[in-house]
Amino acid sequence: MTTETHRSTDMNLMNENLARAQMSARLGEAQQSRRGHELARARRLSRKAERAAQQARLALARAL
Repeated sequence: MTTETHRSTDMNLMNENLARAQMSARLGEAQQSRRGHELARARRLSRKAERAAQQARLALARAL
């Protein structure tokens, strides 16, 4: 192989490695974002459940 072919191959490999690294970074960001959304949703549902429990306790107290 000529020096020119080696350089071309090396550049292609570098571009592929860069593309893989960028894709991996984007995947990591997407997973982190998804975890954040899941955590926010869990907090909302927890607050909603707590409000429902409080309302049930109040209704029970009024009934007594």
